[in-house]
Amino acid sequence: MFKNYESHGWIERNIAEEPRLTELVEFYEELGYKVMLKDISQEFLNSEQCNTCLLQNPEKYKIIFTLKQI
Repeated sequence: MFKNYESHGWIERNIAEEPRLTELVEFYEELGYKVMLKDISQEFLNSEQCNTCLLQNPEKYKIIFTLKQI
């Protein structure tokens, strides 16, 4: 799923929760990026990244993807 986004030019940037989530979205948009937020999914949790916080409250976090606008 996430690799499909990458094949279309989207880059996974961060995982964040509020209030930092809004700050990062605004930051990337100011830099000229298109921003997409995705929920934490089971596919993501199976990766090698730290899962402790994500497993406790997955609804709090979003994955930030960016795409450079032409």
